[in-house]
This record gives sequence, C-alpha cells and structure tokens, in this order.
Amino acid sequence: MTTLQLVVIAIVQGITEFLPISSSAHLRLIPELTNWPDQGLTIDIATHVGTLFAVLIYFWRDIFSMLRGVLDVARGRRTASAALLLYVVLATVPIVIVGALLLAGGYEDGELSWLRRVDVIGWSMLIFGVLLYLADRIGMTVRRIEHLTVGSALLIGMAQILALIPGTSRSGITMTAARMLGFERGDTARFALLLSVPAILVSATPSGLALYQSGDSALGFDAAITALLAFVTAMFAIAAMMQWLKRARFTPFVIYRVVFGIGLLVWFYT
Repeated sequence: MTTLQLVVIAIVQGITEFLPISSSAHLRLIPELTNWPDQGLTIDIATHVGTLFAVLIYFWRDIFSMLRGVLDVARGRRTASAALLLYVVLATVPIVIVGALLLAGGYEDGELSWLRRVDVIGWSMLIFGVLLYLADRIGMTVRRIEHLTVGSALLIGMAQILALIPGTSRSGITMTAARMLGFERGDTARFALLLSVPAILVSATPSGLALYQSGDSALGFDAAITALLAFVTAMFAIAAMMQWLKRARFTPFVIYRVVFGIGLLVWFYT
C-alpha cells in the first residue's frame, strides 16, 4: 500500500466521518476512481480509532459528564449527567439491533449487498440531503440538548437506522431528525457526534476482535500514521462545523450532497 493511498484514506475518513455528507459514500468511491486495492482491516480500524479520539477530545466535557453519569446511575441518582448517558444509550439501541439483523441477513456480501451500489449511494446522497435542507428550514430552534426526552432520543435513534444505507450519513440523518424536533443547530450536531462514540465502538469492535484473533494485531507504522492523520483531520472538521453552525445553516452541506448525488447518478446511468 502506497503512502498516497494511506494519506487519502485517512484525510477522507477524517473529514467526512462527522460532517453530514456520508463517509461511506466517499470511501466507497476511492477504489472506483483510483483502482487501488482494498486498504484492509487494520487500516479501517486505525482510521476509526483516530476519528474516535477526535470526538473524545473535542467533547471531553460531555464524555466526562457521561462517565460521571454511570456512577450516578449506580447510586440511583437522577442527574443531568445520568440523563445524557441514558439518552445516548437509548438512541444507540435501535441501530445496534437492526444492524445485527442486517449482518445476519447478508448486509455485507449477501442478498442485501445491492445497497452498496453507486446508484443507491447517489440517490441516498440526494434524497437525504434534501431532507436535511427541509428540516433545517422548517424546524424551529427552541430546544437544547438539556431538553432531550426519552421520546426524542428514541426518535433520533430510529432515524439513525437509515444510516445503514450507504450515502445517508449517520451524522446527517441524526441531525435531520433533531432539527425536525426543534433542536438548535449546534446542539443538534453535538448530540449527533456524541452518538458517534458508541456507533464507532460497536462497528469497530467486532473487526478489532477478528484482527486480534487472526494473530496479526500489530498496528505497524502505516496504521499509526493513518490513525494520526484521521485524528487531525477529524479535529479540524469537527471544529469547523461547530463554529459554522453557531452562525449559519446546514445549506453548504446540502448543496454538496445534492451536487455529489447528481454527479454519481449521471456517472452510473451514463
């Protein structure tokens, strides 16, 4: 694997993992456009580790609060920390259950492998981009993360299931659902990114265990560089998005999704 391939994969993953533009769509297209071989399990895990650390560090206060919430729950105390932990867990449960069922049904290489086709990704980019625009324009801006309820957390979690369709964007669909429920843009992105912590852990842990059981668990120099680049680019992407959403709408991400989706559809059908 060349250094250029590692750099491209790390940067693309770092930038697109948390922006509402779908990392799976971009990573799916890299081999299509470059004819590069698959980067392998080790590099996949390395990029996810890098992006995971970016979220943990950027939102360290919220992460610390949720860890404190574990103790509060154990003591039977109802606190804001315990509530945030509860809402993140509740919003994660639906995608874990449906994801497990899909994997059992052949999501990766069986009857459902058609979901990974370029045309499906193109339509997903386009349709869910338009939905994000409508939610951002129509949704009120009256609720903050402190106003989450069990019902709203579950609704956002149900919406997150759609992220199993490549091109949808996990962060994008959760932001869309939160905006429809009236949450402020900044807190919408904040909760979506907090949900990425268990999402990344759940998706990467089985691969990590498989890698460990294979006896080839040493990360090596390539994986370490990839993780570092993914971490740095993810930190910049998160910071830029959070600053942007303090004063502006999701419109630039919507425009990008629509143009990208149309481009994929034109490419596929012609």
